[in-house]
Amino acid sequence: MKGDAVTTLHTGPDSIYDVLGIGFGPSNLALAIALHEQSANSGPEGGLKVGFLERQPRFGWHRGMLIDDATMQVSFLKDLVTMRDPTSDFSFLCYLRDQGRLVDFLNLKTLFPLRIEFHDYFEWAAARVAHLVEYSSEVVSVRPVTRDGEVRWFDVTSRVPGDPDSLTVRRARSVCVATGLEPRLPQGASLSERVWHNSELLPRVEKVRASGQPIRRAVVLGAGQSAAEAVDYLHRNFPEAEICSVFAKYGYTPADDSPFANKIFDPEAVDLYYDSPREVKQSLFDYHRSTNYSVVDMDLIEALSRTMYQEKVQGHERLRMMNVSRLREVDAGAEDVKVTVEFLPTGEREILSADLLVYATGYQPQGVGDNLGEIGKLCLRDEEDALRVGRDHRVATVPDVTADIYLQGGTEHTHGLTSTLLSTTAVRAGEICASLVARRAADPTPTGD
Repeated sequence: MKGDAVTTLHTGPDSIYDVLGIGFGPSNLALAIALHEQSANSGPEGGLKVGFLERQPRFGWHRGMLIDDATMQVSFLKDLVTMRDPTSDFSFLCYLRDQGRLVDFLNLKTLFPLRIEFHDYFEWAAARVAHLVEYSSEVVSVRPVTRDGEVRWFDVTSRVPGDPDSLTVRRARSVCVATGLEPRLPQGASLSERVWHNSELLPRVEKVRASGQPIRRAVVLGAGQSAAEAVDYLHRNFPEAEICSVFAKYGYTPADDSPFANKIFDPEAVDLYYDSPREVKQSLFDYHRSTNYSVVDMDLIEALSRTMYQEKVQGHERLRMMNVSRLREVDAGAEDVKVTVEFLPTGEREILSADLLVYATGYQPQGVGDNLGEIGKLCLRDEEDALRVGRDHRVATVPDVTADIYLQGGTEHTHGLTSTLLSTTAVRAGEICASLVARRAADPTPTGD
């Protein structure tokens, strides 16, 4: 921040924010809608002062994987509002009505819309609460503000849109951190023009195709849904290339989306998980990993298998599954990427000369310290150094801290598998909204500098 100009805004007694959201993906978008509706229903005196800060120039959610024919893996009823309030006019069905496609969608007889359509729904909803969010506003620090020995507020410093060398400071009683996930890479891996994470798949492929660069071989590392989608997408977009899928399993594992297994995503399951002993939490997590982690939809598995068989019949096998294998070395040069693949049963190694390497190795939550800086020191941790988080998604803090930190994501250890998924987004937003309203009601006194 050295050399940056700082403009302090919103410091009067009536302009302190009740909550500032850091990040504006689906989770904080759902919270913005819940708070917007709460304010509309409570009258002019009952609403909270709310704002959200987003570093992207506009709303965006996994844009790099918005493959044209990819569908959602959760029901459209698990949208931004329906599980919290089925009467909300921010629902996916209301979006369809607004777009003139409600009857057409119903005629499809599906619960799973196209991913690009659901993203458009998110953009539609975000536009309706645009007055609550400031884009191109990267948060650079969050600092505690103390009065009479208590940490009562946080000063949130962000870059000014259109003038990134200038900074704005906003004061808030609470912050809600929903900065999403960041790409996970193997240890020592580095990205380049020829080495990508799958989160950049579409723009990278578009750039390569526009350049006319010939692609002879592409390698994809990973065994989950994103890896299988990347394999399929590269296979379709580079019809002369060999596409090699490398993973340690014997074959892709089908996602378990059976009715009883899916109950792990029910709102009630969060209560059960939260109140369970640590060993039970771990057992539930391990038992039900197959609902979400390193698994692939059966339709895509069957489509890839069918493609492989057709190519074998035709004598031109472009789709190659290198199973029970690991990447041991990667040497990215100017002309190609040398990838050393080890077949684990025998230890035999093969060096592939590839034009592209795609790491489809998943995502990980950003650490609270990455977003909160010094106020991360105010947070209490358990014996395994994980954050202690209340059922209302509020981080436990040291004594004499009356300001609040809420988390959306990064709470799998306390709230279970749904922490980073869309399944309970609407319900979680409602819980955080209720907690904010209750805590504001318990401390209604205006406060100033």
